Amino acid sequence: MEALKVIGHEKIGKIEFTGIEGGFGEGKKAILAKDAALIHTQPVGNINRIVNNNRKWFEDGIDVIDLKDNKNFAMLLKQSGFSQNQINASDHIYLFSERGYSMLVKFMSDEKATQIYKQLLNNYFNMRVAIKENKPAIVNQERLKIMKDNSATRKANMLYKIAMATESNSSKENLLAKAAEVLTGEMTIPVMKQKEYSAKDIAEALNTTANMVGRIANKLGLKAKQPGHNKYGRWANSKSKYSDKEVPQWLYTNEGMKAVKKELEK
Repeated sequence: MEALKVIGHEKIGKIEFTGIEGGFGEGKKAILAKDAALIHTQPVGNINRIVNNNRKWFEDGIDVIDLKDNKNFAMLLKQSGFSQNQINASDHIYLFSERGYSMLVKFMSDEKATQIYKQLLNNYFNMRVAIKENKPAIVNQERLKIMKDNSATRKANMLYKIAMATESNSSKENLLAKAAEVLTGEMTIPVMKQKEYSAKDIAEALNTTANMVGRIANKLGLKAKQPGHNKYGRWANSKSKYSDKEVPQWLYTNEGMKAVKKELEK
């Protein structure tokens, strides 16, 4: 077994945990069960219970090391923030390799755990190995990706704050759609919390025909260019009653209905 050593404090988001190296091979990173519990916002007892319930799958020295079993780890435990009382009171103090931690996440079996695992994989397990093995291209790639993601998040947050400060619903929708594009690369039009009407709905309410509603909308220029939206309504996909294909349909807002009604009353 390779000697274990504390390499300092690491961060995932706002969570700070103890970086440990060795035990599973020279330069290999490891993570304590108590830090895994902290990162996944679970009691350490839950983490230990997952290991104990699936102990046959966790190989000693490959996936997990129980630091409580060996007095030689006492100094390492104290360097990792354990008090003597905590050490004495613990039945197990597990340390996971990258493989062991990935198995732990598998047994957690939830989406959040998988997302956190990806962050640890990128920013802890793999990053330091790349530095140690003198692979600057990998390190720079990861750094650039992190910087780009952080920049996109900041820009999206600014757009969101501006959107929330505006009183215009259409401006708010455009800004929110732009924020979505910055984060995901795709322009999505958020649906604001307001009632929407099809041409048929308006026709029934105003005692006319859907065809007449559409003609008035075209005459007044109420419809935005596809796939856009404005204060009078938005384009949506609707299944055609004549086939299995989806066709674009203009859905009217209250403003759109009022405009049609005003024109009908002339």
